[in-house]
This record gives sequence, structure tokens and C-alpha cells, in this order.
Amino acid sequence: MAWVESIQRAIDYMEDHLLEEISIESIASEANASAFHFQRTFTILTDMSIGEYMRRRRLTLAAQELSRTNCKIIDLAYKYGYDTPEAFTKAFRRQHGVTPSDARKYMGKLKFYERLIIQVILKGAEPMKYNVLERESFQVVGIKKEFSLVNNENFIGIPKMWDQVNSDGTCDKLARITNGQIKGVLGVCAVGTNPGKAIDYWVAAEYNGEVPEGFSTLEIPAAKWVVFEVNGPMPDAMQNKWKQIFSEWFPTSGYKHAGIPELEVYSDDDVNKDDYYSEIWIPVK
Repeated sequence: MAWVESIQRAIDYMEDHLLEEISIESIASEANASAFHFQRTFTILTDMSIGEYMRRRRLTLAAQELSRTNCKIIDLAYKYGYDTPEAFTKAFRRQHGVTPSDARKYMGKLKFYERLIIQVILKGAEPMKYNVLERESFQVVGIKKEFSLVNNENFIGIPKMWDQVNSDGTCDKLARITNGQIKGVLGVCAVGTNPGKAIDYWVAAEYNGEVPEGFSTLEIPAAKWVVFEVNGPMPDAMQNKWKQIFSEWFPTSGYKHAGIPELEVYSDDDVNKDDYYSEIWIPVK
């Protein structure tokens, strides 16, 4: 259970430093992980980014202090990391639905977010099918975009990217040129120029040869891979499998993430079919 303990250590670190400016890199180091992969793991497990968790917790504590003390609102704003009372009021209203002044008068209900505690829930009703394989380094070609992890903007932007590449013929072209071991169009999550705050997402294909015009190339390092079967219509089947992997499989597997890009593999079929087949490739060590 070292994997669970490391994540809990990072959460405890966040809680101990809620009123300070701390970097995602320092948080991730508590879990012995890179900023990119800790942020991604945290988001998959909790459906929110690290920044969103800390914002919710700060505004929860601010609301509690507001209702228990006579502290001035301007002082609370500065204490909980806001440059102006106006910025604090805007964030407070967005979370709680009322202004700090109204909350002090007990007008309206407040939304409280408790401190996170990571627990492992053992499940056996839905088996996970996977196999383990090793591969030398290989090349993928495709197009990439950078997506911010702030406010889960990547969850909005990546589906739009898929809509675009499906409509403009990019996916069809990638499917035609695929000539490697992996058959299908790939979604590749990779570390970008701003680790922990943004990701590079590729729509690509494994390809051996000179890079075709209009595409860029990414080298995938040699690694041991755990390949999970995904069955069901997109995007729900893929999203549910990611959550199952990180909440059920990783905590008890004995593996750690290898820190290189992850792959989603999409077969050439109707993605809306109940039995649509796809895969998730996770590099491990």
C-alpha cells in the first residue's frame, strides 16, 4: 500500500501548507512522483485538479472562520491568498453561492469540502483484463496541443480536439499510415513545457519511417507496459477505466508509474457501440 501512503503524504503536505504558496513540484515530491504524473493521478482519483482542491479547502476554512469570529473580511481575503476583497468575494460566491457578508449574517447555505483521506476499496465484481509486455523505444507521429490543467480545462479541450481531428480527416490519415505494432489511432498524454500546470496531448499513430508532411514526431522510450482492455462506448468507458485503474489496480499492483507518456488506443470501429474495443497502455516499473 506504499502507493496509497505516498498520495496521502502529499495530501497531508497540502493541508499543512494551505495558507502558503507552494508549488505542484513540492507537493509531488512528497509522493515521490513527477509533477505531471501526480497531478494527473490526483485529477483522475478526485475529479479535480490540485489547485481546485486547495482553493475549495481554503474557502471552506474561510467560511468556517467567518461564521465563528469577527475577523474583518479584508483580513480573511489576504489570509486565504486573495490580493483584494473583491477577488475573495467573487471566489467565495462561486463556491458557496452567497457573499462573505451574507454568510456572516447566516443567509444561505455554505458548501464545505472536507479534508481528503485516501482509502482503498477492494472490488471484484468487475474484473480488469490486462496483459504485461515489454517494448523497445518506438516512434509515433501526429499532431499535439497543450492543455492547461487549471480548472480541468484539459477535460474540455481534449474532446474538442478529437471532434476536430475526426471531422478534418486527420484521424483517417493516421489510421491509413499506421505501420507499427500498435494498430489504431493513439491518444498520448505527455509532459509539456509547463509540467504540473499543463499537458501535451497528441493524436497520433505508431509509424516507422520519415515523418509525413503536416505531422510532428514523438519518441516513446523503451518500457514495460501494462495494457488494459476497455470495452464500451466512448468517452464514458475510457474515463471509467482510468478511474478504476488508479483507484483499484495501482494501489495493490506493486507497480509504480514509469514517468513516460501514457497511451490510449482507439480501434477503427464505431465508438458508440456497446462493445467498442479500445486499450489503455500504462508504463510501469
